[in-house]
Amino acid sequence: MKLKDFAIERYFAKYEFETEYLLSCSDCDGLSKEYLLSLGSPGEIRYWESLELGYNDTRGSHMLRDAIARHYQTIGNGNIVVSSPGEANFILMNLLLEKGDNVICMSPAYQSLYQVAESIGCSVSFWSAERNPDWYFDPERLRELIIPSTKLIIVNFPHNPTGFVPDRDEWEMIVKTAADNGIVLFSDEMYRGLVHNGHVDKTVPACDLYENGVSLWGMSKSFGLAGLRTGWLASHNIKLLDQAEAFKDYLSICNSPLNETLSTIALNNSKRIIAGNIEKIKRNLELFRQFQERNRWFCDFPEPIGGSTAFIRLLIREPAMEFAEKLVKETGIMLLPSETFNYGKKHVRIGFGRENFPEVLDKFEKYIRGKTGNALNR
Repeated sequence: MKLKDFAIERYFAKYEFETEYLLSCSDCDGLSKEYLLSLGSPGEIRYWESLELGYNDTRGSHMLRDAIARHYQTIGNGNIVVSSPGEANFILMNLLLEKGDNVICMSPAYQSLYQVAESIGCSVSFWSAERNPDWYFDPERLRELIIPSTKLIIVNFPHNPTGFVPDRDEWEMIVKTAADNGIVLFSDEMYRGLVHNGHVDKTVPACDLYENGVSLWGMSKSFGLAGLRTGWLASHNIKLLDQAEAFKDYLSICNSPLNETLSTIALNNSKRIIAGNIEKIKRNLELFRQFQERNRWFCDFPEPIGGSTAFIRLLIREPAMEFAEKLVKETGIMLLPSETFNYGKKHVRIGFGRENFPEVLDKFEKYIRGKTGNALNR
């Protein structure tokens, strides 16, 4: 297998740790170890202080899997395999797919959701986002994409980068489409719980609704703990999970007991942690609404329902990549252009999960309205 460069991650690698301001991050601010430990129960803290840094259970510690299982309706300790989120995605694609298979994936999408399948030799049919007037994925269109060789449907809600979340009826239609055709549904739920804009999260995890539904969740987005590199697959397809555990022997083998313990504490305090992130996102969304109202000439703003990102269309002459490169060099602000999503040249992703968002947005507005601003769309 020969994988193409991961365009989004390569762009972040170029600027994320070299520039001063980030306006496109999809995660929330990282929590400190001290804060997380302050939330731990006496038993969890004793466990932390007595940790031995040897090999760990390949499937994930029982303590962690018990904490994970409490976040599902029908999933138990044995229905979970813990790994890094990217590793889980890579393992699943390699287990389920062969050259010549067809995969349906949303578009725009995080590249790893479809690139591994393409590298295996699969054809990929893209379920494209529509504007209605905000971003929307039509479940009827998904049904039309299925062909006899379709082996996997890949969805991501709340969606990165648009922030779309289906309502309950739409979500049940998506799951039913997979079930009616006997197709595995891989549901990337990394932004689970981050629903705002007056909506309530009613999308039950795929693994709770369908025996061949596989849910991916983890610490990186909802919890602001990307550095723990903890994620997991949850499913009633035990055979598939057993295969995933065996495949993992060729990769990480096991997870860090340090990271698993901190992840357990976070899961046991999920309501508090996720609520704090939602409040931050909502504050920053309101600031961006006001920014867009003042600068309607510059961009539109299809408002996200969930997640920590939005995907806006630039109303200027320059391609998104050209504008972003100029922006970062002249101001130190990194903006992620739609070229990295393989989605045209007119959109950029905005991230709302950072505490310094007001400062970055103010600097950004001064730039577009400054010496170069008047020339952007003339």
